[in-house]
Amino acid sequence: MSERTPGRGRRPGADSDPSLRPILITGICGRLGRRLARRLHREQRVIGVDRRSFDGRPKDIEHHQFDIRRKKTQDIFRQEQLAAVVHLGVMHDPRVSQMEHHSWNLAGFQRLLEFVAQYDVPKLVVLSSANAYGPRPDNAQFLTEDAPLLGGASFSEIRDLIEVDMLAQSFFWKHPQTETVILRPVHILGSVRNAPSNYLRLNVIPTLLGFDPMVQVIHQDDVVSAIVAALRPGVRGIFNLAGPPPLPLSRVIEMTGRTRAAIPHFVMQTIIPRLWRFRATSFPAPELDHIRYVCMVDDRRAREILGHTHAHDIQETVQAVDDIT
Repeated sequence: MSERTPGRGRRPGADSDPSLRPILITGICGRLGRRLARRLHREQRVIGVDRRSFDGRPKDIEHHQFDIRRKKTQDIFRQEQLAAVVHLGVMHDPRVSQMEHHSWNLAGFQRLLEFVAQYDVPKLVVLSSANAYGPRPDNAQFLTEDAPLLGGASFSEIRDLIEVDMLAQSFFWKHPQTETVILRPVHILGSVRNAPSNYLRLNVIPTLLGFDPMVQVIHQDDVVSAIVAALRPGVRGIFNLAGPPPLPLSRVIEMTGRTRAAIPHFVMQTIIPRLWRFRATSFPAPELDHIRYVCMVDDRRAREILGHTHAHDIQETVQAVDDIT
């Protein structure tokens, strides 16, 4: 039996009935992954791969608790005729070694792409980030999907994300039989444990004296809605995702109800690396550019092709950082 022939583990009728074909979500135990799984599982089978546990998992969601780099991942592709793969399993922890980052993000993703091609998966959705463009003093006011990905120039931990994005782009051109979608959301706010949400949860939020850049944020549930829209048949390409209209950083902080402290840039450059080294902050020094320079995107393609519009206004989006669910 060839690798492309349905295996004995596939469910009867899966070939003829698309609704019986499951969606595979990598990184399903992250906060976005959980929210996406709960959105999808009522209408379609959901299979997740994540080495973390899935506490409170709905019984009809199938969870495989192992590393996507394991050979067991291929067994899922072999046994199930997948309708789509949603890749959320990108490691963002800047405290993890570069070697582990590279192995997890790139070697793991390359293997995933091989399986998508080998087993003729018709849809691939990859969650990238608008951070890949990089905050820079010479940025255009709104960056389109054609703008170069320069975010890794000063922040090495972003380089893996850019390489994942580039691998997905290459796959898009080499394997046109798979509808590949790359989503680049602006700063995601909510219960997610990412840099922008962690920053806005600080009791006293530091800013840089003399800098008040315009920023774009998006509610975590609006990102989930965009992923669901990207799963529609016929959708392919790269899409910037933005939420409510941009605001100055100072106004966003004001909406959290927290205190803001303006500190000179040279002082922050000196203090942050020391605090980081002693684990007294979760804010790495390269993130300073995000509260210094502009990095905003044009989301016209997402609005026109995906039909994606934000459901949460700016107040709801900012206050979502205190959401504990």
